[in-house]
Amino acid sequence: MITAIVLYDLPSSIGLEECRKHFASIAPSFLEIPGFLRKQFICSADGKVAGGAYMWETQEAAEKFYNGPWMDGIRERYDCEPKISYFETVALADKASGKAGAVGERPGKHTSPRRPSPSRISGKRVPV
Repeated sequence: MITAIVLYDLPSSIGLEECRKHFASIAPSFLEIPGFLRKQFICSADGKVAGGAYMWETQEAAEKFYNGPWMDGIRERYDCEPKISYFETVALADKASGKAGAVGERPGKHTSPRRPSPSRISGKRVPV
């Protein structure tokens, strides 16, 4: 499973509320994209940067999507090049589903177990 973080600068004519309205209108269309799992649409509070945190079945599916009509739409609508970073999703914690744990360990890839060093705030352990 792959997480892609996509960010792009917004023109001054588009702000947080315009993003909210546009993103809500296009959100359902993502459900039909092959290999797509989830997207959190994001926009900075000052309305200067927007994008998304996407989850994909594979990086190939993500790249196919980003290199298609989506890229042309971003360039046309926002007049900029998006910054796309890919990450291997190694674990999830999802309060809505009540599920948490490792994701898709690949056969043959072994890592040594490491003792976590949790952050402490006011003496309480918190996830890092």
